[in-house]
Amino acid sequence: MPYSQRSVLGLSAVGFHRIAYTQWGRENADRTVVCAHGLTRNGRDFDALALKLADTHRVACPDVVGRGKSDWLANPALYGYPQYLADMAVLIGRLGVEQVDWVGTSMGGLIGMMLAAQPNSPIRRLVINDVGPLVPKEGLERIADYVGRDPVLEDIAGVEAYLRFVLMGFGRLSDECWRHLAEHSARRRPDGRFGLAYDPGIAVPFKAQPIGNVDLWPLWDRITCPVLVLRGADSDILLAETAEEMATRGPKARVAEFAHVGHAPALMDDSQIGVVTQFLNAEG
Repeated sequence: MPYSQRSVLGLSAVGFHRIAYTQWGRENADRTVVCAHGLTRNGRDFDALALKLADTHRVACPDVVGRGKSDWLANPALYGYPQYLADMAVLIGRLGVEQVDWVGTSMGGLIGMMLAAQPNSPIRRLVINDVGPLVPKEGLERIADYVGRDPVLEDIAGVEAYLRFVLMGFGRLSDECWRHLAEHSARRRPDGRFGLAYDPGIAVPFKAQPIGNVDLWPLWDRITCPVLVLRGADSDILLAETAEEMATRGPKARVAEFAHVGHAPALMDDSQIGVVTQFLNAEG
């Protein structure tokens, strides 16, 4: 299934910036899905899922500003959810549809929650991958330890080794999957070596204040669309008790848990992809 690299302009307080996205499937597909990645990741994380969906859906996988092929913001203090929500609203407008389904991993899941909670939201069905309305301090502290690092790596093998360490929560991925992640997570430096495909400045607002629990339950309780929650059984970001409560209040989500995975299920193997596609293909 062919895909194309596209972009749309977003606007921040310091000017316009380019939001890159990968689009799969037919332009005139009956349904459109937006797949949004985690804090330090990019839209190519969803290639395997998008390939499965592309026969029946148009799939747009953005690189959130500061990541992947998107522009970096001139003022890193502007990296945050107000900017991300505005940019995703622009993307939905570019896609030209009244409704979209949303698949979001970690940060992308929080973006999806925030969009789905708004009045007149265009979100039809929501998949939240390993994050929830209560994000515990301990998990955030672990992420804070590596977000914003700008390692200098000699080659793609070095990028892969680094990702296998910081993303070990993705679980038991094949060598092919790790290589795919590495190839799309690498940024060629002027000296010919490699860095990571994100702006280290994304850490500025993340570390601007003391880390504590993040409580978004009031937001969760405003969501009315059908919701699927995915959880890695060993996750330190979406705790088991939080997932259980998500199933009993607000939109009363369906919860699927995957063994031998932490934060977060990579959505690269058939078992995880199958749960998502079944939910998105359901009627109603």
